[in-house]
Amino acid sequence: MASQARALTARRAHGSTSETVRSQSEEAYLRIRDRIVCLDMPPGSVVEEGRLRDELEIGRTPIREALQRLAWENLVRSVPHRGTFVTDVNITDLARITEVRVVLEGHAARLAAERSSTVDRDGINELLERLEGVELINARELMQLDQEIHRHIYRSARNAFLESTLERYFNLSLRLWYLVLDHGVRLREAVAEHVQLLRAVLAGDGQGAEECMKRHVVGFEREIRKVLVER
Repeated sequence: MASQARALTARRAHGSTSETVRSQSEEAYLRIRDRIVCLDMPPGSVVEEGRLRDELEIGRTPIREALQRLAWENLVRSVPHRGTFVTDVNITDLARITEVRVVLEGHAARLAAERSSTVDRDGINELLERLEGVELINARELMQLDQEIHRHIYRSARNAFLESTLERYFNLSLRLWYLVLDHGVRLREAVAEHVQLLRAVLAGDGQGAEECMKRHVVGFEREIRKVLVER
C-alpha cells in the first residue's frame, strides 16, 4: 500500500510538473508570437533564446517548445549551424494567405452565426459597444480590437480544428497589417466594417455573416497591396 501511495504521489507530481511546462510553453508562445506579429522582432532578425529567457523569465524548455510551434506556423525558421530567424514577409505571401483566409474565415463567420452560444453572443455585444467608440482609438488599439473580433468569431464557430488553422493564417496576415500601419492604410474603416459582420452573427444570418467576412478579407488584401506597391 505504501509503495502504491508513493507511486500515486509521484505520478501526481509528474503531472503537475508537465502541466506547468505546458502552461509556460503556451505563455512563451503567445508572448513571442505577439512580438513577431507586432514587428518588435522584425522579419529576418535573429531569435536569441538566451535573451528571450531573460526578458520573459521563462525556462529553456518552454521557450524551445514555443519556437517549434512558431516554426510550424511559418513565423520563424531554423537554419542549421546559423540559428533561428524570424521569417521574411513579401507581397507574394499576401496573395496566397488571402486565398486561404477568404474561404475559411467566411465559413467560420457562417458557423458562428449558426452555432454561437449565449456566452459568445454576450461577447459579441461587448465588441459592438467598443466599436461605437472606434473614433477615440489609436492605430495600435484598432489593431488589437480587430484581432479580438476575428478570434471571437473563430471561437464562436465551435470547431477547434478550424480555429487553430485560422489562427495560423491570421497571425501571418497581422504582420502585413503592422508592416503598413504607419503608411496611410484605411484601418479605421476596415475595423468598422465588423459592425455589419457582428450584427449578422447575432441575427443568425449565416449567409450575411459569410459575405461580410469575405468582403473584409478581400478589402484587407487590397489595402495592403496598394500600400506595398506604392512603397
